[in-house]
This record gives sequence, C-alpha cells and structure tokens, in this order.
Amino acid sequence: MTYLAADDRYDSMTYRRAGRSGVRLPAVSLGLWHNFGHGRPLDTQADILHRAFDLGVTHFDLANNYGPPPGSAEENFGRIMARDLKPYRDEMIISTKAGYLMWPGPYGEWGSRKYLISSLDQSLKRMGLDYVDVFYHHRPDPDTPLEETMAALDHAVRSGRAQYVAISNYTSEQTAAAAKILADLGTPLLLHQPSYSMLNRWIERDNLLDTLEEVGAGCIAFSPLQQGLLTDRYLGGVPADSRIATGGFLKESALDDQTMAVVRELNEIARGRGQTLAQLALVWALRDERMTSLIIGASSVKQLEDNVGALDNLALSNDELDAIDGALTNPA
Repeated sequence: MTYLAADDRYDSMTYRRAGRSGVRLPAVSLGLWHNFGHGRPLDTQADILHRAFDLGVTHFDLANNYGPPPGSAEENFGRIMARDLKPYRDEMIISTKAGYLMWPGPYGEWGSRKYLISSLDQSLKRMGLDYVDVFYHHRPDPDTPLEETMAALDHAVRSGRAQYVAISNYTSEQTAAAAKILADLGTPLLLHQPSYSMLNRWIERDNLLDTLEEVGAGCIAFSPLQQGLLTDRYLGGVPADSRIATGGFLKESALDDQTMAVVRELNEIARGRGQTLAQLALVWALRDERMTSLIIGASSVKQLEDNVGALDNLALSNDELDAIDGALTNPA
C-alpha cells in the first residue's frame, strides 16, 4: 500500500530550536544506528520510520558506518525514502556522519578532506539523495589539522552536498575551536552530538552546554537510555533478544549490583510519575532547554511510541530532581 503521512503529524510533537539557527528539531529524533541494517526486515524498518514521521519525528539520524554492516542503514533508508517518503523530503531533516573506518587504506577514516568528501558522496549515493540536511564530523582526529576538517565541512555546504554542518564526540575546548574556524569560514556550527544520560554526565563536567550556547549551536544527545540500561529491560535479568545477549555495545559487566540498584531506584521514581523508566530518562535529559533533541533507537513501533510518549509530561519537580540525584549518587 502507498504510504500517506498522518494529517495530524505536527499537532503534538515538541520542537526546539537548534542554538541560534533557524532550525527546529523534534525533542525526540530517530537514530538508525543499530536497527536498520541488512539483518532486519525492510518492512519492519519502514513501519518504524512511517510511525515516527506520523508522530512528528522529522529528524532521521544516520552515519556512514551504521548497520550492520557499515553502509547498510543508509542503503535501507534510501530504499524506504524512494518508495514511501520522497514526497515528504522537504519536511525532513536527514543527517549523516563520517569519521570512523569505512574502507581500507589511509583515506578511509578520521578527518581529512579526502575522506570526508568521498564518504559524503558515498552516503548520498546509498541514500539516493541530492543533499543531506546535516553533515557531521563523527569524532575528533588527533592528527589532521582542525582547519582542514572544518574546511571540508564548509566545502560540503558550499558544494550543495549539505545544508548545515555539525560535530560529534568533541570536548568543550575542541568544540569552541571548531566553531571559531567555521564561523570565520562563514558556515556556522549547527549542532554538537555527544553521548549523555543519567549514567553518563560528562558534558556537565565539561560545561559543553555553556560552550554551545556561547557559539550559538544546539545539542543533540545520543544514547540517552545508556544502550537500554535505563529501561525496564534488564530489571529481571538478561532477555535472550537483548543487546547484551546478541552482542551489542552494552556488556553484561555493566549490570553490576551497584548500577542495578540505581536503575531499580530510578524505576520506582518513574512509576511514581506514571512513566516508564525510559520515559523518565528522556525527560531528565531534556530538562535543560538548551538540549535541542535526543536521539533514540527503536526496534519496534511499540518501543518508538513508548519513547515519544515521554513528551506527554516533560515537567520535573525539584523534589523529583533531588530524588533522581540522590539515586544516582547514593543508591539505596
């Protein structure tokens, strides 16, 4: 059947502005990191993408190495885009990244102009797109001059391959330096994508949000559910179909007694709010208005709907914030 987007798709989604730009992103964006490779049925992937768009999720986050195997998420997204979503292209923000290993030899990873532009051309071909809305440098390169990497991002925009540029996994100091170079080139930094969750608060120690506010860029966090740890998924053990059991990034060693005590206490706080633990974790990560969006993964429509449902109650009282901090610092 031909996909037709829901007429009410913009009625209930919360949108936040990315820094001082003209771009507003949904508070929850869909990432295609784990669940959109060749090992999953294309129709299942399409169902998730369709439902996301129907719920007002306009931002789809990809990278050259997403899959598995690398490149396959972009290929599958391109197939679904051509088949179902092409009429809605101008309503979408589609992003991709380059920085990790994609092909052998000295030009297949990191941050050289050679690698970044070649990778972006490959990504556009895989997705069947003329341009992406946002192109990221995926991780800092310790060897390539930052000026070269940022000039490559600037060139991506000036050549029509991308509308905006962004960075990921940069420290606050690196971010300020990158933003200065980009500003001087005339292509401002739109977004920074760090990891961030209740159990991973490095951006607070690094004052990253303050730096992004100063340079006028937004923040969009990945892994706000700590690879599924901040859900009710592991409260009763390790399910056979979980990321831990199937060889994902989350390892069973992460389920130590102290961590699980924290997770159980947080789950009780969530229940008291009438939310799932995943919903509470998302609400908490969005508590600062400077957090433009959170990237969630979804292996099913139900999981997607549960996560987007967090936006139905974004208010956290001071007592709830104190209880959360207490659980994180002094687990029962």
